[in-house]
Parts: sequence; structure tokens; C-alpha cells
Amino acid sequence: MALKSPKSGNSTECHYWGYSFHWTDLHSSADNLKSLIYTCDSLADECVERLNKIPSDDGADKRPFKKDLYGLLRDHAEEDPKLNELWTEINTVPEWVDWDQIQRGQDVFFRYGLPILNVHILQVNSSAEAMKPGGEGHISSVRVRLLHSSVRKRILSLVEQNPQYYDVNKYGTPVNDLDCIGTINTFCSSVVWLGLPRQGIYPSQQETDDYIALWRLVAYYMGTPTDPFENTAKARAMMESLLISEIDPTETGKVLAKNIIIGLENTAPAFASKEFMEAMSRLLNGDQLADELDIPRSNLYYRMLIWGYCFWVMAISYIVPRIQFFDRIMISVRKTGRLLRILSDEEFYQLRRKYFYKLILDEKMGLGEESRFEFKYVPTLTRTTRLGQRRSTKFERPGIESLARLGLLAAVTAVATFGMGFVFAARMIPSQLFMVRA
Repeated sequence: MALKSPKSGNSTECHYWGYSFHWTDLHSSADNLKSLIYTCDSLADECVERLNKIPSDDGADKRPFKKDLYGLLRDHAEEDPKLNELWTEINTVPEWVDWDQIQRGQDVFFRYGLPILNVHILQVNSSAEAMKPGGEGHISSVRVRLLHSSVRKRILSLVEQNPQYYDVNKYGTPVNDLDCIGTINTFCSSVVWLGLPRQGIYPSQQETDDYIALWRLVAYYMGTPTDPFENTAKARAMMESLLISEIDPTETGKVLAKNIIIGLENTAPAFASKEFMEAMSRLLNGDQLADELDIPRSNLYYRMLIWGYCFWVMAISYIVPRIQFFDRIMISVRKTGRLLRILSDEEFYQLRRKYFYKLILDEKMGLGEESRFEFKYVPTLTRTTRLGQRRSTKFERPGIESLARLGLLAAVTAVATFGMGFVFAARMIPSQLFMVRA
């Protein structure tokens, strides 16, 4: 699906999955990236092997894939040189970290929260303190690192039992360095250069720099190579390189894409229908990739809803932050005096954070609890990926489609108002000219 035009100067123009860019020396070919599929976080692997041998106090020994590996690492780091090496690494902040920039990168999430909220990444966006050693974002990143190692070791153990289960020579080490770079890329680079622009939102250069810096720190905590995210130029080049080398839908990929949509229908926090999510998927992935994934083409109604959704998020993301009254002033009516109080930036963002946490994690409105990043479905030799069946769904609460309808109504109203104003102006101008001449 890649088209390359002849070189112009020292770059080549590329068109891939509905995205165009110029190939430069910063980009990496598939052959250059291939070495990364055979390398992985070996330190975490050694530590997970040791941690699994440590008795657990919570009865998880009978459920080895439910162990609190982070807790065991924290409690036993001083007892083993390898555990101590990993503990020291994850609690050492790299010299390139600027905490003010990390905070600004988190602010990007809350500024464009609605269009970014397709992924569950609140913990790393809570606050700068959350990303410091011991903070919830830091702990979550390390938990994911240990989970990756557990998955890798589980798959390799199945390969020992049946070499046909997974072809290591062809696909590389499970959950390898390239896989992890791709994961960070999905939450980071793809958001600012694909996901947001396809919803009509274009972050500033400063916002992009800050957001990339945030996810570079996440990559460090997760044991992922950080060089691809050293700056925005490298991060974008890696994203574009991955588009060419890694995006190649398979039959299993098609099943997974459909199952994700089926599984998320009418669930927190979006409470969206299957048809709306299919239309959203086509917007975010582009028609070319969506066709390859066999995602059905949307009818006119859902295409219009997506237009309404984009109008809404563009208004929220562009207009509101630029109006001082809405972006920096929150009204607090006191019981005595009915006074208005201007909230500080920190108070304002804390209110936004509380709203998003309630939206995602509230017991009634959202998912109910934060994840400890444990195995939910343990890989086995007999477990395969099959196409799921759509549930009988009853919509009991408004969700993202309600916002889309409001956005569509607002867009139609704006167009109608503009049209009426244009007609009125067109009628008034000739009469004014006539009066001037008279």
C-alpha cells in the first residue's frame, strides 16, 4: 500500500495508508528495523524469573499470573543483585527529563482530552508528581514492563512445547523492542500526527514537543528504547517508518479489529454503537486501511454523526481554550456572598483531571477501577482468536453519539446562521452603494 515518487533532492515522497510524507535520512527501512525484533528487555526477564520464585503473601502463588510483581520487586529489591539493578534503574530519573515539560505534556492530554480519550492513559497524565519514582504513572509504567516480560516468557514456554505455536525466526522474540516502540508510537506519535489531525485538530510545535517528551519518559520506565523519541523529528520519522514496515493487515488482524469494536459497543466511557465506532475507525485509520481490515463502510447518517463529532471536538479544543472566561476562570458561588473566584491554572487542570477520572473510572459511569496490568487471558496452546458475536444491546445512558448529535446540530446552525448573514449582507451592500451614489 506504499507508493514512492522519484527522489526530489535528497528525499523521496511517500504515500501510505492515506498519509503522505518525505523519506529522509532519519527514517528506517524494514531491513534496518528488523534487528529490533530479536532484542528485548532482558533485565526484566531475569527479574520476573526471580520474582516468580518468591512466595507471595496474598495467596497468588496458586495463580502465578496474578502475582503483584511490582510489589514483590519493591519489597525484595535489596535481596538480589538483579532485582536491585532493575529497581535502581526504574527509580533513577534520566538527566534529560524536564519536569516542567512533562507537566506541559500532560496538559496537552487534558486540553485535547475528548479526541485523545480513545485510549486509557490517564495514569501517566495525572500530574508531574505521578511520573516521578513512586507515583501512580511511574508504577503503572513499571507494571506494564513486568507484564510484557511475563507475556514474553509465557509465549516462549509454549514454543518449547510446540514450535509451531509461534515462529520466533520469522516474527522475532515475543513483545520485542520493535513491538514496544510501536506501542509507545501508538499512544504518542500517532496521536499528534494521525489521530488528532484526522479529527481536525493540529497541536502546536510546543505542544508536540512536550507530549513526545512525556512519552519518552514512559518508554524509559517501560524498558523501551528511548532514542526513537529523543525529539519530534525522530519520533515522526519512526512513526512513518512503522507505517511502511509494520502495517500489513492479516486475517487474524481483521478478526481482532472486528472483535475490538464488538467488545467495546455500549461500554464505558463512550457508550457508542457498533456502527458509530466503525465510522470512527474509518475516520482515524483512513478508508484504505479500514477497507483492508474489512470494516464496513458507514451509511450517510453515521458519516454525518462523525462530522458533528469533529465539529464538537474542534470547538472544544480550539475555541474554548482561547476564551479566557472558559479556559482560566471557573465560577465558584459561595454560600455567603455569591462571590466569583478565579481559579489558578493548577486548580483548573485538577478539575479537568477529576472529571476525566470520573468519566473513565467511576463505578457507575466508567470502568470501575484502575488496572494492575495483570494477565486476563493467559495464552495456551489451544486458545485461538475467533470472531466474536454482537451482543443484544440496550442503550441506557447517553454517550459520545449524543455529543456527535449536538455537534451536528451546532454545525448546521452555524452554517445556517452564516448563510443568513451572507444573504443579509448581500442585500444590504447594494442598497448602501445606492445611497452613497445618491
